Amino acid sequence: MTVILVIAAVTVALYLLAIMPRMAHRPDRQPFLGVYYAHRGLHDNGGDAPENSMRAFKKAVEAGYGIELDVQLSKDRVPVVFHDFTLERVCGVKGKVYDYTYEELQKFRLYRSEERIPRFEDFLEMVGGRVPLIVEYKVEWTDVSVCPLADGILRDYRGTYCIESFNPLALLWYRRHRDGVMRGQLSDAFLQEEGLKGLLYFVLEHMLLNFATKPDFIAYNHKYYWTLSRQICKKLYRCLAVAWTVKSQKELEARRKDFDLFIFDSFIPAGTAAGGRGRKSMRSVGK
Repeated sequence: MTVILVIAAVTVALYLLAIMPRMAHRPDRQPFLGVYYAHRGLHDNGGDAPENSMRAFKKAVEAGYGIELDVQLSKDRVPVVFHDFTLERVCGVKGKVYDYTYEELQKFRLYRSEERIPRFEDFLEMVGGRVPLIVEYKVEWTDVSVCPLADGILRDYRGTYCIESFNPLALLWYRRHRDGVMRGQLSDAFLQEEGLKGLLYFVLEHMLLNFATKPDFIAYNHKYYWTLSRQICKKLYRCLAVAWTVKSQKELEARRKDFDLFIFDSFIPAGTAAGGRGRKSMRSVGK
């Protein structure tokens, strides 16, 4: 019995160490609080402001919402704003984003609008530090070259931003090269959503690589707020908790006590979080 208790205690201790986020020298989270974040901009995929378009981003800025957006590389290594690795859903063409140069990507429209895939640099110039940003890096496998290329642009950006990714390698790059930038681990209850797909998804669902990446926040599918690792990170380690993607006021109200920040889509949140702290108080994080 004693041996079993020792093994159990060691297992619990190792688990708590594995999921431990950054505990010391955390970046200032205050500039991100009190604001709702428009998922891929304040978009309407059936109208003239589809997801991740400049028009959707401008609408979010004008309304005072923060913005969540996605960044990956074109064939000629230009950081562009686009969510899917493939172009078919949004642009109706075959292939992946990195199969085309930036100039070639400009031939494709976003849904039925006149909007085109934006350059990350052009997006940042348009926002101009007026609202805080959550920048998601799209890293499909092990190539993290989007990180240094996009970060090279962000170094000159005079606004509030943080980065996040499902791929822990992106967070590891930031820990090694830009430790002062606030970074977040994206996760989901993959077993519930997609079924058992392998050990890696189990590791990612339970954030067992936090010991290596040391995230400053956990961005989790709000439907699975009860996941043990997520709750321990928030309640025990006081790690910032971000909810994705809330799609109704009812969902938002139901999860207010479980998360600190909310990424929203398909509705306009009620309350004061749109520009809640005022644009003049926005400042750079991770410079």
